[in-house]
Amino acid sequence: MKTLTKAEEQVMIVLWKMGGGLLMEIVKQMPEPIPHKNTVATILKILVEKEFVAIENIGRIHKYLPLVSKEMYSKSTLTNVAKGYFDGSFSNVVSFLVDEKKLSVQDLELLLKQLKKK
Repeated sequence: MKTLTKAEEQVMIVLWKMGGGLLMEIVKQMPEPIPHKNTVATILKILVEKEFVAIENIGRIHKYLPLVSKEMYSKSTLTNVAKGYFDGSFSNVVSFLVDEKKLSVQDLELLLKQLKKK
């Protein structure tokens, strides 16, 4: 899966929350500082080219719909991080998070409980 720039990710986050929308609806939901509508329109055009977003024509108006789910993109991104920085090992990722104090013993215990349930 292709990667997204930070600006593209911001637009996708809005689309994932909304489930889709018109240009001005998307612009209004963007975080501060809100970009100009032309900037958002350009980013949406790029997202269509990258096949992350589809366009539904409603008369002369475009409605933008996410083609890639947040879960699918998150999975791909996390896999790429593991491959690129941790030799493809998710246990190395977890180890790193523990070492950096980003994951506590309680978090690990909760993860183990979730794994045992599955």
